[in-house]
Amino acid sequence: MLPNFKIMTSKFLSSAIAVGLGLAVCATNVAAAEHNWRFGNLYGRGTAFGALYEDLGKNIDEMSDGKIKVQVLFAGEGVGTSGMLSACKSGLLTMVAPFQSMHAGELPAGIVEIGLPGGTSDTDELYSLFHDKGWGPILDTAYGEHGLVRLEPYIQPPVYILTKKKINSVEDFKGLKIRAPGAYGKFLRKLGASPVSLAWSEIYTSLATGVIDGAIGSNMIDHRDGNHVEVATYMYPLPLAGAQVLPILVNQKAWNKLSDDLKAVVMKATVMHAKAQLEMSRKWESEAVTEMESKGLLWSPEPSDADKAAWTAAGESLWGEYANEDKYSKQLIEVMKKNKK
Repeated sequence: MLPNFKIMTSKFLSSAIAVGLGLAVCATNVAAAEHNWRFGNLYGRGTAFGALYEDLGKNIDEMSDGKIKVQVLFAGEGVGTSGMLSACKSGLLTMVAPFQSMHAGELPAGIVEIGLPGGTSDTDELYSLFHDKGWGPILDTAYGEHGLVRLEPYIQPPVYILTKKKINSVEDFKGLKIRAPGAYGKFLRKLGASPVSLAWSEIYTSLATGVIDGAIGSNMIDHRDGNHVEVATYMYPLPLAGAQVLPILVNQKAWNKLSDDLKAVVMKATVMHAKAQLEMSRKWESEAVTEMESKGLLWSPEPSDADKAAWTAAGESLWGEYANEDKYSKQLIEVMKKNKK
């Protein structure tokens, strides 16, 4: 978790004057802005990824010379996890960084976009898939039908399962209640588990009270920032997905109000954000594992060849299912199969 910086204060009167002046400046800046945006994300204040979304908002502010002011709304401060997409479609939020697995019914193609089990973990291949091999235009159309504009996507590390008991073989997943939305849940169901859809902020309490027996995070950093190791000790060595690709979306009407220059600024800011996500998440992932191990994290035993084969088969069997979800999912999977090495 990123450190909180303390604000040094002096006398009460001086502080009061400073606060008053600060509020006046903020009010002036908001009034001067041509566009006031509300940006919803899935993380709480003080978390590693929450800080990256906050930086994205600040970069848009600064790079637009204050013409676009972005109010960053963290988890628990506005729209819930499952409401992100509809809030952006309606304009309640201007920009969002959603977790596609929470919106499977609204936009099935997003589940393929994030990365199905069995997909590539090579970040260069993923970048090419979006920018060179056809995924970008397909997803632009899919999101466009919902009144949303897709900006530069970003890549996060692999998805792992944390459980309260040791998993000695894939047979041990049978009967376990695991927080695993979307394709991850379907994957685990094939191994006999019972998937549960919960917001990230609900994982700790649900593990502690026995509502669930395990959980995926979006990555290792999620498990670390949520202090999940305090209530669930074992990490399974095989990832559900080798990497995740997530979108930044903007309400179409708000986007159309921007000049071409401001559109370019916002796009550039999301490109910078994508680079920061990849660089920092790799660093934080390593740090997160080390920190959790120091607090008692244990790894379940190395899976057998039979377990690995069952794991792979469960992942690849999902591709056909998701290809039948809608036309955009089918198009994405056709491209993925064509380019699978």
